[in-house]
Amino acid sequence: MEYRQLGGSGLKVPALSFGAATFGGGNEFFRAWGSTDVEGARRLIDICLEADVNLFDTADVYSDGLSEEILGGAISGRRDKVLISTKATFRMGEGPNNVGSSRYHLTRACEASLRRLNTDYVDIYTLHGFDALTPVEEALRTLDDLVQSGKVRYIACSNFSGWHLMKSLAVSEKYGWSRYVAHQAYYSLVGREYEWELMPLALDQKVGTIVWSPLGWGRLTGKIRRNQPLPANSRLHETAAQGPPVSDEFLYQVVDALDQVAEETGKTVAQVALNWLLQRPTVASVIIGARDEMQLRQNLAAAGWSLTQEQVAKLDAASDTVPVYPYWHQRQFTERNPAPIVGR
Repeated sequence: MEYRQLGGSGLKVPALSFGAATFGGGNEFFRAWGSTDVEGARRLIDICLEADVNLFDTADVYSDGLSEEILGGAISGRRDKVLISTKATFRMGEGPNNVGSSRYHLTRACEASLRRLNTDYVDIYTLHGFDALTPVEEALRTLDDLVQSGKVRYIACSNFSGWHLMKSLAVSEKYGWSRYVAHQAYYSLVGREYEWELMPLALDQKVGTIVWSPLGWGRLTGKIRRNQPLPANSRLHETAAQGPPVSDEFLYQVVDALDQVAEETGKTVAQVALNWLLQRPTVASVIIGARDEMQLRQNLAAAGWSLTQEQVAKLDAASDTVPVYPYWHQRQFTERNPAPIVGR
């Protein structure tokens, strides 16, 4: 497995990482993703480590903390062999302060995550979303305190707008606090909005991208085809409304191109979609999930090879969309405002 620098930090992370959202199945939403128990999680982690994938991502809200508990149990006795990433900000409880990025909530959330994970530190601690009601200075000072205390090694953010991230980086620089080394962002062949502003920002500010839902919320697994019904066991039956919107015709257009490239390469549709992401600028790691061993091994096989420039161009063309303003206007001024160069 290739290891990549995480943004401007000194930390190396695997090009593929494992998402533990399928652990637990503690409520209806997450049961649609998976319900792996500790024994099953331990086996999946064994397979990941055999493939040199050592970064495991979770969050406190995944199955109301059960994902963290199962991950903690599955890595017992080998904490030194893994990197753990977890997240906070979303609501964890009914009280008025059990949500957001306030000092009160983040401090309690981090301590609760450490208990569930059965560890005294996390390697990457991520704000799951932007809290517009808490001053950026308060959130970042709290995160810096967690780093200084040794409970957190690196900090990251997720689902931020460009100005959210840039303001945060500026505040960290102003006060000499820990800065975000990564942005965990949605990015896929059917969701390329990340490229409009967040990718140029990440290139300029050396922020690594950890990609979530790289298969477009389960749409690019190879099970969805033009003029075919949705598979009976698809999680989209339960979760489509909570995911990013994609028109049917656009999805089929992308899947058609994926089918062509999959036939050329002898790979699966999902492997091609994941490999396309591995060749994009700023991408440090792509989070893969799996309900079982077979699915995991198939996803791991997305690394270790590369699409040709012609195949990448075919997928680029099929998945291209007209961006919203001001990005469509900026595309007309490439002489002084070039688009990011694709490829590492």
